[in-house]
Amino acid sequence: MRIAVINWTRRRVGGVETYLNTIIPELAQAGHEIAFWSEVDEPGERAQISLPPGSPSWSVAELGAERALQELREWHPSISYTHNLSDPKLEAETQSIAPSVFFAHDYYGTCISGAKTFKFPVVKPCDRRFGWQCLLHYFPHRCGGWSPITMMSLYNLQSSRQKLLHKYDAIVTHSNHMLAELIKHGLSPQSAYNFPYYVQQRKGSEVAAKPTQSAVSRSAPNVYLAQGELVSAGPSAKTPLRLLFSGRMEFLKGGHVFLDALPRAAASLGRPLHVVFAGEGRERPVWERQAADLQRRHPELEIEFPGWVDRTQMDRLLDTCDLQVVPSLWPEPFGLVGPEAGLRGVPAAAFSVGGVPDWLVDGVNGYLAPGDPPTSQGLADAIVRCLRDPAEHAQLRQGAVRVAEQFSIKSHLAALMEVFEHVAARRP
Repeated sequence: MRIAVINWTRRRVGGVETYLNTIIPELAQAGHEIAFWSEVDEPGERAQISLPPGSPSWSVAELGAERALQELREWHPSISYTHNLSDPKLEAETQSIAPSVFFAHDYYGTCISGAKTFKFPVVKPCDRRFGWQCLLHYFPHRCGGWSPITMMSLYNLQSSRQKLLHKYDAIVTHSNHMLAELIKHGLSPQSAYNFPYYVQQRKGSEVAAKPTQSAVSRSAPNVYLAQGELVSAGPSAKTPLRLLFSGRMEFLKGGHVFLDALPRAAASLGRPLHVVFAGEGRERPVWERQAADLQRRHPELEIEFPGWVDRTQMDRLLDTCDLQVVPSLWPEPFGLVGPEAGLRGVPAAAFSVGGVPDWLVDGVNGYLAPGDPPTSQGLADAIVRCLRDPAEHAQLRQGAVRVAEQFSIKSHLAALMEVFEHVAARRP
């Protein structure tokens, strides 16, 4: 099969591009030919998505729209696998070239701002169907900025995108929540598919999930190995419990709510907490000031902000922490950081929003806090439930590995190819 991968850029700038950098080699290894079509090839400082040797790549910015489309047309793709494009007119042109499958990574065509969240008077997920009525809520609920010009521009863009969604031969997504969102917006259940996302298993992750006695005693003093399984060692009350936040530091990622939850969690557990915020973003200075104030008033809290960390450093953080906290206030389409931590035996506490319940099962690999609305008290209670009992924490660690292993690249690829073959066979 000749598969044309279509995205706004070929540079690795976010989660979509990370996904493509992983799935393209898998498709090539399965014997498929790959081409890449993009609007731009920027930002230049970011690495390009890797392509198999000999695979063509075309950019509108380099060739112009007409020639880039002609090159794609002359390649005669069996299928177009489209992700995020910024120009609806170009997107419509690509749809006409070959049978087309769209991956709905986010709220593309279903929300003016794309966040699907009311920010006022309280932050809570929005469950409205996208339409002109959303314009009435945009300013009162602080859905975006204050410019009416920007609001109308985004509304028109998302309206165009929604029309295009209905013209795809199939749409795939990665959570039950996102599938329900698509169907709510009129997509046929016969052309919309949800199948498991994947967690990329890196070298050493199997070892990290079930470490040796010495490795555990060095890296995570609160656990030990018994008969090949992870169990909690029940450390003294003086040993800090280690919590981790990782990702973009944006308002809707909820770091401020996580910080608000820490004093209550520490008091309920009767233990000091060591908390790491790994990542960057515009909210970092705000969160750092909030953390500094908390530490002055609560000496049992130690909070650090190392910034972005590389994969090796992240694995080291995961191997030494007791709990991943995912305090997202917006309805995350999936929330990959949870299963990534789970693969290394780390349970999670998170709000029950969006696609999070697809990978976080109460009492199996962590606990959910109510998400409508999300509150610091609810999150603190979920954290406490994860950590209050050493025996249960040990079971959650084992459950984290079991659940994460369900999200395999093999299962994802098999489901994706089934959709491709079905779509390609339907169109002459």
